Amino acid sequence: MTEDEVIARWWSGMTVGIGGWGSRRKPMSLVRAILRSDLSDLHVVSFGGPEVGMLAAAGKLSRLTFAFVAPDVGPAAVLEPHFRAARQSGALECTELDEGMLLLGLQAAAWRVPFLPTRVGLGSDLPLVNDGWATVVSPFPGPGGVAETLVAQKAIHLDAALVHLNVADERGNAAYTGPDLYFDDLLCEAATAAYVSAERVVRSGELLAAAGDVARLRVNRLFTDGVVEAPNGAHPTSCEPDHGRDEVFQQEYLASAKDPDLWRSLLDDYLALSSEADYQAAVAARPEGDVR
Repeated sequence: MTEDEVIARWWSGMTVGIGGWGSRRKPMSLVRAILRSDLSDLHVVSFGGPEVGMLAAAGKLSRLTFAFVAPDVGPAAVLEPHFRAARQSGALECTELDEGMLLLGLQAAAWRVPFLPTRVGLGSDLPLVNDGWATVVSPFPGPGGVAETLVAQKAIHLDAALVHLNVADERGNAAYTGPDLYFDDLLCEAATAAYVSAERVVRSGELLAAAGDVARLRVNRLFTDGVVEAPNGAHPTSCEPDHGRDEVFQQEYLASAKDPDLWRSLLDDYLALSSEADYQAAVAARPEGDVR
């Protein structure tokens, strides 16, 4: 499929999981297709990075479920500035979760159970900001013979998931060849429909050799509905070992949170171009070390 063919299947108001971690291996070519579309009122679930900020700044989001939204680099490493602006303005309704709670919410959806019990979050301020907070008393005694009160992390069901892997095959299997899978497999399994973009797409008989190790074959075609070949598709985020993060581009994007003219320029010159091919051509043509 193409990116635009994937997004053409979607509707406004749906719940979408976006893979990767911070500014690492994000399915950015598919995010740019959302930016080009008429979609709005989306509920995004993510271990967030620049994709959250871009979608928020473009007015595509109404709700966010997240453990963090961080660009990973520089003085803004702990908080993505476009996300900050949207959150402070009240433009986003948010569900804040601990990283472990988000993981367990996706796992519960993947296992088709309504919730999973955990100690994660106990003793924190999450009950003060999370309307969905609930606890459950274990029917079984824990350490010391006492029935514990545990957090009941409800399942986080997704209408769709977008993930970006290093290599996929034509049938929808995919593998990572970098340092971490993150939780891309769980996002696919928690979703009604999942779409994989990949740096390259090979024949099914060639996938194991391309992955280098059977343990890296973690996204199964049983849980995918479409494959997009997207070389450099994670740009400007990293997709190790295929390419690193475009630090210059990302820094200019981060600076645009305080400069509306710069944000509009980035949209017009890059992010909202009419196709992914146009975006990649514009990125390739820019002067070395300069986003413009």
